[in-house]
Amino acid sequence: WRVAWCKVYRPIAYYCAFFSIRAKAFSYETCCQGKNRLNALIDEYKKREAELKTQNKKLSDTEANELHDMHIVQEMYARGFEFIQIDLTKVSARYFREVDGKIMPALSSISSIGAKAADAMITKIVEAAENGPFLSKDDFCIRSGASRAVADKLGELGILGDIPESNQLSLFDM
Repeated sequence: WRVAWCKVYRPIAYYCAFFSIRAKAFSYETCCQGKNRLNALIDEYKKREAELKTQNKKLSDTEANELHDMHIVQEMYARGFEFIQIDLTKVSARYFREVDGKIMPALSSISSIGAKAADAMITKIVEAAENGPFLSKDDFCIRSGASRAVADKLGELGILGDIPESNQLSLFDM
């Protein structure tokens, strides 16, 4: 009853708790890029599932878990709730948070950043972000202690904004 009450009267808190605790294969890249992209991915999974069924096979456990989590996100979108892009000054390592009536995913929801890596990086990243904007991906790596692969992934997802690769100026940039 408590879960049902939360789902009806505190839906954002419910989804934050679900994605933080119960989701088995939540991926920022698949679930947080908008309703249309998510629906297209679900259709692909269902098509693949139908093809496998004709061969008396099933989706792998990982794919089945991803599809389950995508259905919960689809329900969330249908109810009018949205994700907000990760803000490095407010993000949590493992827990989804409510920010301005929207849901901010955890840092560990990004596929190349696992839970242990997120735990190790989170305080350094938040402190570095609070000390001013990052000038480049190199600056991000130096100030936060994150690897270049993490910086590239965050840049690819738009979390670092449109910062340059390095602090070096090029004659062609002028």
